[in-house]
Amino acid sequence: MITQTLTAAVPYLIEQNYSAYTDEQHAVWAELVGRVLPELEKHAARSYLDGFQIIGLQRDRLPRLASISARLEPRTGWNSTPVSGFLPAPAFFEMLAARRFPTTTWLRSRESLEYTPEPDIFHDVFGHVPMHANRVFADFLQHYGRVCAAIEDEAVLERLGRLFWYTVEFGLIREGNEVKVYGSGLISSHGECQNVVEGKCAVHDFSLDEVLDTPVKVDEFQKVLFAIDSFDQMYEAMHEAEQRVLENSL
Repeated sequence: MITQTLTAAVPYLIEQNYSAYTDEQHAVWAELVGRVLPELEKHAARSYLDGFQIIGLQRDRLPRLASISARLEPRTGWNSTPVSGFLPAPAFFEMLAARRFPTTTWLRSRESLEYTPEPDIFHDVFGHVPMHANRVFADFLQHYGRVCAAIEDEAVLERLGRLFWYTVEFGLIREGNEVKVYGSGLISSHGECQNVVEGKCAVHDFSLDEVLDTPVKVDEFQKVLFAIDSFDQMYEAMHEAEQRVLENSL
């Protein structure tokens, strides 16, 4: 079914060879989870914590992507699809539009616990996938991919990339009187999460205009992030961004 709905992404699709993971790799996964989960249980958004249970993540074993997808697809239609590595933009957007999340299968080494230059299975699955169980978030992500897949203007894609960065990757949400984390870059990095929790990062109310005007910084801790009031607010912003694209006013 996947190869029938994808074209640009097909060369990057692989199978997850679960039996190839070593005891050391399972131990690294367990250490990664153990480093961040206690803090997340206090500071992560309810939707993330619920999603963690829904997709059946284990604390001490690397995830089987097929098992995760079997839990996700009946709920939101999403599938964690194994890929060979970093995807070019057309393939990435095509997969999102098809509700196929491109998921790497390699795991960082013990020497790189805190940071890897490109996403690994810990960032992709532990960081991203629990949020795919939230129906509004799931619809936002598919909509984002569909809109971006139809755009060729690099400047427009760069500005829309800021919306992705400050929601999917580094998003915050207000729950009661507290600011909670849900973005994968915060979820999967103890340092980034602590940067927010310890008040070292300014938290602004989410504004599409401000988000689109705030360049992305990939080589330092975030200095300003944006808190939504609900995932509906994020999805409505995506509709507004799409309208601006159609009007050439983004």
